[in-house]
Amino acid sequence: MLTKRINTLSESITIAVTALAQELKAQGKDIISFSAGEPDFGTPQVIKDAAIKAINDNFTKYTAVDGIPALKQAVCDKLKRENGLDYALNQVIVNNGAKHSLFNLMQATIEEGDEVIIPAPFWVTYPELVLYSGGTPVEIMTDDASGFKITPEQLTAAITPKTKMLILTTPSNPTGAVYSKDELIAIGKVLEGTDILVASDEMYEKLVYVGEFTSAASISDDMFKRTITINGLSKSVAMTGWRFGYMAAADSKLIQATKKLQSQSTSNINSITQMAAIPGLDGSADADIEMMRIAFKQRRDVAVKMFNEIDGLSVLSPDGAFYLFVNIKEVSNDSLEFCKRLLEESEVAVVPGVGFGSEGYFRFSFATSMENIEKGIKRIEAFVKNYK
Repeated sequence: MLTKRINTLSESITIAVTALAQELKAQGKDIISFSAGEPDFGTPQVIKDAAIKAINDNFTKYTAVDGIPALKQAVCDKLKRENGLDYALNQVIVNNGAKHSLFNLMQATIEEGDEVIIPAPFWVTYPELVLYSGGTPVEIMTDDASGFKITPEQLTAAITPKTKMLILTTPSNPTGAVYSKDELIAIGKVLEGTDILVASDEMYEKLVYVGEFTSAASISDDMFKRTITINGLSKSVAMTGWRFGYMAAADSKLIQATKKLQSQSTSNINSITQMAAIPGLDGSADADIEMMRIAFKQRRDVAVKMFNEIDGLSVLSPDGAFYLFVNIKEVSNDSLEFCKRLLEESEVAVVPGVGFGSEGYFRFSFATSMENIEKGIKRIEAFVKNYK
């Protein structure tokens, strides 16, 4: 009854672990969860006020499929002001979260036999979307030694005549790695003279703790032409449930193709969310964003120190995002079994590294209270001491 296409998909391991943790918590267990990729802060008031006004103004009808002009202009202005990227309205589309942006992009560009290069560890959704679109994921492995970033040499070796796209994530989920401007320039030079597209997922750009963020499309005219910039407001202004993402590309025909697909699937995104997103983009929420960034940095520093004091575990201090990718190879090479027992025996939920394409690690989200972080890591320490 089911199609081969749908049978290629696996359930998101991050969502599955989060759901299991919530289920156990509902049963009365003292679960501390570090599995969700979601800020624990509330959405800034200026955004909520814009949503309330939209409701009171009866802004509740269908809108243009690709978003209202005022919102698309806010996206263009943001990309110009903060990233040095100059897009017209017909080069931008808003979607139901960045995951929707990626789905539409893959469906519009990837065909049977196309190869998509994905640095590992990777966000769990990337290879699934490639497979669903008929493509072949080509993973480039990275580790602690490389700072979880690919090198130009690795990229060169991975390219074949079938390569259609490279997916870049900076800052990274799950590692927090951030590509510097020089590193992006080096990657861009490898791609010169090819027709390879770059999908640049920049969802965590506001959560950078070391250096400055550089947008991949900004490093050269060549990269601007080949790069599809994907972003949203889920992480920067704690709007995960509002479902707002956007995509920008120099090739307006590509944007129009995804608009056509969206017109036959979801149509426009929530009208209230569209109005609420404008102050999330225009700088009105910048003070809230900085408050969250500082809090995340403090939590990062405490968590990194505590993990690196546990015998058998180690972790790099991430330059961005709100995750630690903890190395457990001295303790176990079966991250799924390790995380399953950690949840059952110590009531701590983390996500096994194998789900991100890298065995011997787990992902730990520090988007939770300092109290939870300290309590949870102490439980992990006790668990590791007795792990057999």
